[in-house]
Amino acid sequence: ASGAAQRDVQVACLIVVNDAAPIESPPDARVLAAGRNLGIPEGRNVGARQVAGDLVAFLDDDAWIVGDDMFARAAARFAAEPDLGIVSLRIIDPGGRPTARRHVPRLRVGDPAVGSEVTTFLGGACIVRRAVFDQVGWLPGDFVYAHEETSLAWRALDAGWRIRYAGDLAIHHPATPPGRHARYYHLTARNRVLLARRHLPWAVATAYLSLWTAATLLRAGRDGVGPSLRGFVDGFRHPRGERRPISWRTVARMTRLGGPPIL
Repeated sequence: ASGAAQRDVQVACLIVVNDAAPIESPPDARVLAAGRNLGIPEGRNVGARQVAGDLVAFLDDDAWIVGDDMFARAAARFAAEPDLGIVSLRIIDPGGRPTARRHVPRLRVGDPAVGSEVTTFLGGACIVRRAVFDQVGWLPGDFVYAHEETSLAWRALDAGWRIRYAGDLAIHHPATPPGRHARYYHLTARNRVLLARRHLPWAVATAYLSLWTAATLLRAGRDGVGPSLRGFVDGFRHPRGERRPISWRTVARMTRLGGPPIL
């Protein structure tokens, strides 16, 4: 409903039902029933392939847009900045709690209302220029959950696109803990290994995995250590897929932006 209510821009709303349960199509939206759980990234890929338009917005099912002109303001920004590939939207908890640290995609969070260039984005609250998909490919469907946005972000940055966190373009989303997903620890660890194997120069990949293995084991707690360790192992067992490491120039650019690909 919040998408269909956007003014001064043409919007086509598509709901991807990433399950076997059918739903009734609401007004002003199409429904695509996957028939099974494809995982988050592949569900988004399937939806994006079914719609036209130069910009593709992804919105989680428990989120809604703040204001009726957010899409129009975002479209104007993309039109004014031809190298802007992805915009990460600000997430505001409707209950009044502060924006979660993990919802601001930069190391130095600062004021969530202030935007900046970043090196990753929030997959459930973003707008992507279709030309980015055309040039660097889709989200990695085999990730299922966690870090699929980072894969796309690194490829986009390597192709010369910019990513911006827009503190003035917002959605409402209830504050929820990431660990609520049953496979959170396992997939988070596994997909970090896949990121390194696919996208990082080997020297950077070694540093990245060393730091994140230590950090994960320190943070995971008693219930998360076992699944995390199994995830790291599975990351090396899983088919690597095409290896396209980012250039050292991109590593340097990410470092200048405050998000070196080891943190």
